[in-house]
This record gives sequence, structure tokens and C-alpha cells, in this order.
Amino acid sequence: MSAPTPFVKMNGAGNDFVVVNALDRIFTPEAAQVRAMADRQTGEGFDQLIAIEPSATADAFMRVWNADGGAVETCGNALRCVGWMLLQAGGADSVVIDTLGGPATARQAGSDRITVDMGSPRLDWQDIPLAEEMDTRGIELQVGPIDAPVIHTPGAVSMGNPHVVFFTDRLDDAFVTGSGSLIEHHPLFPEGVNVGFAHVLAPDRIRLRVWERGAGLTKACGTGACAALVAASRRGLTGRRAVMVVDGGELEIDWDEASGHVFMTGPVEVERTGTLRL
Repeated sequence: MSAPTPFVKMNGAGNDFVVVNALDRIFTPEAAQVRAMADRQTGEGFDQLIAIEPSATADAFMRVWNADGGAVETCGNALRCVGWMLLQAGGADSVVIDTLGGPATARQAGSDRITVDMGSPRLDWQDIPLAEEMDTRGIELQVGPIDAPVIHTPGAVSMGNPHVVFFTDRLDDAFVTGSGSLIEHHPLFPEGVNVGFAHVLAPDRIRLRVWERGAGLTKACGTGACAALVAASRRGLTGRRAVMVVDGGELEIDWDEASGHVFMTGPVEVERTGTLRL
């Protein structure tokens, strides 16, 4: 058995992580080990496992595993948590964090709040990616009877990872879980997809729940909040800025017109520390 690996348990608006400092150690868990650690009854319990690794082009590289053991491109709430850790450690005004989904820049936004520049949303069908060409403002996908679908024509957005966003007032657990699990592995999405359910409350306020690919229903999804704002704005349902009300709190999303980048601001919280044994 390897030596114990220290970790910090954190959450961003309720979306929770075990974060490992792998800047000076090799950390390569197998999928089964990640699943065991993620188990909330017998393991540490988390939505995602995060490793902070060295980077030749940024302040650090963030590697992400979902609770099902699969490695994924990025995680918006985790970027805030890792950004906070790096800012605390280094004392800089901003840090650049690279991911498999591309780089992001984190800055302090008040006490225990971080703003992350998530970059530009990717809106071409091949960038999501989709299995066939479609207008990503509203793709051909529905749940329910053909002549009377319950939800349909979601927007599709990549924030470094794939998202679809349905606009609906049906946000109960059973509906989100049933529909999300059905769509997550739909053949239209060769890499799977995160599934958002957004209820527009006002031009600057959206209630959002997200079924995350490989993690299920979480209390918050940072990239999902960004994707929902972009999808809503593209449909004329909101402006380019909105507060996203998620199960674990609120996230402020701003799709900046000048740069085309999406900025996400929200809370970070340290829950506890501990050690892992692989």
C-alpha cells in the first residue's frame, strides 16, 4: 500500500470535491479506486476528485475524475476551489489553471469568493460534440411522446465539456434524475453530456438543476451554469448576465460582450482535511 496522500475537502456552492496536491507527487488512481473514494457511505464522499498537477504553461494543471471513476475535461466549481488554494498559497492577484478543456484564470472576488474566466463558449455542433450537424441554439432532441414532448429542443454549449440545456419549470428530483440519466448517454452525444434544466425566473435570474455526466444530480455545476446562461441568452430569454440559483447557493454568470468570455463568480468553502490510501 502506498503512503497516505493528504487531501482537502472543499465545495463550491455545494458541489463537493476531494482535492489532492499532486505538484510534487504522482497521483494516478484507478477508476475503481475513485468510485470507492466517492462513495458517501463507505468512502470520503464527493462529486469529483481533483488533482493539482504541475504545468509548463500555467500556474497549475487541474485533473478531474467524476464519482463514477471517469476522467473528464474540466469542472467550473472546482476551478474556483483550486483557484482559491493557489491564490492563498502564492499571494498573486490571479492564477492560470490549465485543464483538459483548456485554461482558465481565477481571481479573488471578495471573502471566500472567486471569479473564474471560463473562456469563450464553443457553439459549433462539432465542438459540443454532436453526432450530426444541428443548430445548437435548439437541437433536435425531446423527452416524451413525439406529438406532445415533455421537454424538447435544448440548447447545446461546450464550456470545455459538453452540455445541453432544457428550458422548463419541471425541476423536481424524479424528473431531473429520470430525464438526465436518459439523455446523458444518448447516441447524439459521442462523449456523453451534462444535462441542465433551467427555469427562467426573470431576465437576470434562472433557477437551474444539472444532471452531471458521471456524477448524477449535484448541488451545483459551474460549467452547467455558464452553459445555461449562454443558451438562454442565445434564445433571447435573458440578457448576458444572470444569477443562477442552484441547489447549493447562487452563482453569478456574465457572458462578456467585448471579449466573448464567460465569467463565473461564486463561493468556495473548505470543509475538512484528511488522507487517502490508494
